[in-house]
Amino acid sequence: MEDDVMIRAKLFHNRVRESIICALLFTALYILSYLVIARFKKNADFAAGGNILILDSCHQGDNNEDATVNRITLWMCTFTLAVSAGAVFLLPFSIISNEILLSFPENYYMQWLNGSLIHGLWNLVFLFSNVSLVFLMPFAYFFTESEGFAGSKKGIMARVYETFVVLFLLTLLVLGIVWVASAIINDDAASRESLYDLWDYYLPYLYSCISLFGVLLLLLCTPFGLSRMFTVTGQLLVKPRLLEDLDEQLNCTRFEEAAVLHKLNGKMSSCWVFFSVESLKNQFLSIHARRLKLEIRRRASPWQRNLGYPLVMLLLLALTGISVLLVGFHLLELLIDETAMPKGMQDPLLGKDSLSMFGSLGAAVEVILIFYLMVSSVVGFYSSPFFIKLAPRKQDTTMTKIIGNCVSLLVLSSALPVFSRTLGITNFDLLGNFGSFNWLGNFYIIFLYNMLFAGLTAMCLVKKFTKAMQAELLRAFGLDRLPLPVTRSSISAKMCPANSKRLV
Repeated sequence: MEDDVMIRAKLFHNRVRESIICALLFTALYILSYLVIARFKKNADFAAGGNILILDSCHQGDNNEDATVNRITLWMCTFTLAVSAGAVFLLPFSIISNEILLSFPENYYMQWLNGSLIHGLWNLVFLFSNVSLVFLMPFAYFFTESEGFAGSKKGIMARVYETFVVLFLLTLLVLGIVWVASAIINDDAASRESLYDLWDYYLPYLYSCISLFGVLLLLLCTPFGLSRMFTVTGQLLVKPRLLEDLDEQLNCTRFEEAAVLHKLNGKMSSCWVFFSVESLKNQFLSIHARRLKLEIRRRASPWQRNLGYPLVMLLLLALTGISVLLVGFHLLELLIDETAMPKGMQDPLLGKDSLSMFGSLGAAVEVILIFYLMVSSVVGFYSSPFFIKLAPRKQDTTMTKIIGNCVSLLVLSSALPVFSRTLGITNFDLLGNFGSFNWLGNFYIIFLYNMLFAGLTAMCLVKKFTKAMQAELLRAFGLDRLPLPVTRSSISAKMCPANSKRLV
């Protein structure tokens, strides 16, 4: 009897400890997410009507309601972004925890780090991802767009009622589509019985479709982001001087800036303004920005200019090359060994074996590659022509755009564990419901996915380095400043408008 009481007390103590750890981790991620959103949100959307001089009390009440709605939506977006960050850190945290338990199996200070905690974190992230995608983000969007039903009393509750009604109708529509699609695909008695089970069938099936969409989105964004990382990093660092006189360029830029500024002041001081003032302003801003960049490059130390940029470029090239090599090696494993398929495992044993054949060093490389692929996918996502308008701007991002960014980041981060395991970046078996998707067991889908990723990455890198090398050589020898060759097509294009005017 006393042994049972001791066991129950120990289990209760472990659950309380795990709950406190999960709460502390989520609180830290929530604070970090709030700081990120506060940096990009538009402050005017959160200003109440009492802080602004408004003569009409009705408009003042509407402003107060809009500010309250935006604050509630902001809390939901912060929660969703915290869940996205948790999904990103989940797999690296699990890999590092396994290596720590393997290195210090009997350490007293590492007893809190166990398989139960890791398994609970995976299940919580999976649950919160479903809640955010299925309920919170649709509710936040419809809540910001709602105004209350016609004829009803205005207020926050009227908007809440309208949002719940619209969300309920949308839920019925989605469930109906899933029901019809499942009935058509699986026309048997067992499938028809499972259609009535909401929790065990609908939500996992819906999240499986969302995860598949996220994995396909990562397939398109990550190769483009891997090539784009060289450009983004090159803009942040100081490039080395290669056959160029920086002092001469800086002096020429200063003279150009002074000349354009003199023209601009002359036109603005005159009694009549030419239509070319706007173009002069844009020209002045571009020259001014170019001068600031040249001054930054001139002030940079020789170590930063000649050593920092090449080392970072080599590091990015090494990480990209290792990623492609791991994917190629995983393709061979798929042809030889069936255990290379990304199938989940319900009760993995942490701290028993290393996840990499190279031990802790290999696990550290896997963690770095996972973060690198995630950053590359985000860079590729916001650099693609389809989603470039969704990119947030500092202190000038509306709530609707913030909701779109949170949903996009949640889809990408939720698919990251499946993406890493599918490409063979890590051998860590997926925990919880992340590895229970049916399409993960299809050999042809997994093999084709790896082939497409390796091919797209190689193609983007070859195209990127070919163009970059040509541009750098032209700039180094001064050929980029030469006038463009005049062709017959350009002459005819210039002559056609003149001829048309003469005929008229």
